[in-house]
Amino acid sequence: MTILFFAATFYFNQRVIKFCFMNLQNFALRTRTIFVLLVILIVNSTVFTQTTMTENKRPGAREIGLKIGILPTGRLNAITDVMGVRVGHTTLVRGENVRTGITAILPHEGNLFQEKVPGAVFVGNGFGKLMGSTQIKELGEIETPILLTSTLGVPRTADYLMDYMLALPGNESVGSINPVIGETNDGFLNDIRGRHITQNDVFAAIKNAQSGAIEEGSIGAGTGTVAFGFKGGIGTSSRHLPAKLGGYTVGVLVQTNYGGVLTIDGAPVGVELGKYYLKDALETKPASGNTANTKSRQNPGVQNENAPDINDLADGSIIIVIATDAPVDARQLERMAARSMFGLARTGAAATNGSGDYAIAFSTVPELRIKSLKENQNARDIKVLSNDAMSPLFLAVIEATEEAIYNSLFKASTVTGKQARNVESLPLEPTLEILRKYRKIK
Repeated sequence: MTILFFAATFYFNQRVIKFCFMNLQNFALRTRTIFVLLVILIVNSTVFTQTTMTENKRPGAREIGLKIGILPTGRLNAITDVMGVRVGHTTLVRGENVRTGITAILPHEGNLFQEKVPGAVFVGNGFGKLMGSTQIKELGEIETPILLTSTLGVPRTADYLMDYMLALPGNESVGSINPVIGETNDGFLNDIRGRHITQNDVFAAIKNAQSGAIEEGSIGAGTGTVAFGFKGGIGTSSRHLPAKLGGYTVGVLVQTNYGGVLTIDGAPVGVELGKYYLKDALETKPASGNTANTKSRQNPGVQNENAPDINDLADGSIIIVIATDAPVDARQLERMAARSMFGLARTGAAATNGSGDYAIAFSTVPELRIKSLKENQNARDIKVLSNDAMSPLFLAVIEATEEAIYNSLFKASTVTGKQARNVESLPLEPTLEILRKYRKIK
């Protein structure tokens, strides 16, 4: 893309220069022309710099040589390896204080209310605002796209999602709908109280959702998030079972905004970097007097004068979205969702009091979609996997969750936001040195 851009720019500039000097009539015109050409060159240089910055993306876990687990990935190593799944982002970076967004996950491209998918929710720690979870728990169905956003943006995002769903052809008589909205608290970098999400933002994330490769890191709902004291964000990964195990695919997408003691494939990266949960408490004696926990729920949170600094907080949240093309019902999907917590634990999560740890799982198998039954039809005839067939899928969830979290960290770029607060990305070279030290990469 950069080469094509330069070629087009060079051709354009040549044409402009030739035209201008062929039509010069006097010295004043020549002077003005030279000034215009200088402006053009400056603009082109600026555009090229921005293009280069966009293309110089940070590597994912696989790109630095990490191999997580034993199962092979899907072709894209993304949740979109599961046939039919699409993902879209809307990223809000406005002025100095707005750093937030929307990430939309669509189980299929049709009308989800008319063709619901089997779904389940698992709660590791319930300090969060996962809208729609109780109906999913009760009915085992998901009937809208799954949207991820900022904590205080949940109500408005849900309202806009209902606007979108109610306007779909076929939903003209719908009088009840269950919007599914996950969240993490991005208030350290973002003006969270401003609740800047608009209807256009929500609609854009849904309508622009695509299959194929997914942008990761500081994008969409991950724009303002923080994980392990570093910049968190959106990450994804997948696992594909061999044919003898069914040939099924499991894809995971995460929104990371939590803390603990960062561990990458068993290597104590957080400790080696000197940034981990309880570091300050372990290295210094507590002050006399009241030692009550004054931390806020958000990660890293609004700190008061007694609170530890950003490196020592582990509160926050993570949303884990799991998709599969395996024929599994809501009961088995809940079991799969529960296994994601093992992948989360492998990364060093502290599962603190203020961390909202949620997993949402669904199956994309067309034959399992829940449609309106015909009159006098009160039963559905479906085939699902037995309990004994589930274990390989459980491992796939664990591995894909772990790697998706690493990708959210490796891919995230440094962000400066509200009150000029700056959250650095995971430092690549020191991290690579640590991984080599522990023989995780070559």
